[in-house]
Amino acid sequence: MKMTKKLTAVAVALLMGASAFAIDGTEIMQKVFDRKKPDFTQAAVLLTLTKDGKVEETRKVGEYGRCKNNLTDMTMVFLSPAKVANTRFLVKENEGKDDDKWIYLPDLKSTRRIAASDGEKSFVGTDFSYDDMSSREVDEDTHKLLKESEDKGNFKNLYVVESIPKDPKSSQYSKRISWVTKDSWIPTYIELYDKKGNLLKVNEIKSITQMSGNGGHVYNIPTENVMTNVQKKHASIMKLGNLKIDQPLAERFFTTDFLTNGK
Repeated sequence: MKMTKKLTAVAVALLMGASAFAIDGTEIMQKVFDRKKPDFTQAAVLLTLTKDGKVEETRKVGEYGRCKNNLTDMTMVFLSPAKVANTRFLVKENEGKDDDKWIYLPDLKSTRRIAASDGEKSFVGTDFSYDDMSSREVDEDTHKLLKESEDKGNFKNLYVVESIPKDPKSSQYSKRISWVTKDSWIPTYIELYDKKGNLLKVNEIKSITQMSGNGGHVYNIPTENVMTNVQKKHASIMKLGNLKIDQPLAERFFTTDFLTNGK
């Protein structure tokens, strides 16, 4: 008797399931969160604000970063134009709780802590909010892998992951959809939806630069980041130049005293 090979519906489903769940959304976003970062970074940032594609203002900013015990601190110093010059911002990542954020406002000559309730507010008049400038714990959201391979923007063959806050009050967004590179675990395109479920903003990485750091480790550093408010047709473009990595920076750069004194 001739033998035939047939797959039952159950077998097909199991095979498809095994393929579909080779990696899940939570694993992908955990790899994004755990991505190795340089011990120190220093860059000159060109920050451009546009409306309907036309340049409104160009700002120069100094940026200092460090990664210590897998937690990242970042300081930004606004250099020009005059109306924002000497504004200084510090964010310190915490494990298992909200990041700490402070800003020095030269007009008031004082440094103040950014309250959690201010997280939705614009960061120094840009399309980034204060919450956009800090980290978010992976387990604060449920993550679903939507697609295993899709091209988006300047990058190809990306994971597509939908992230929804477990507690809606914990985020200004109702959901995020991220396109993540498979080689470097960088979200290069993120759609951010408002509380009504409408697309509010798009955060897009336009370029990634590879640099060698201590021990010969090669880092993938996003060097052009565009945040677009699609509802207001306004965008903020950050381009990093004169980038240095793994060159030690003094502790003072990551203190509130530095914000207040600038030294």
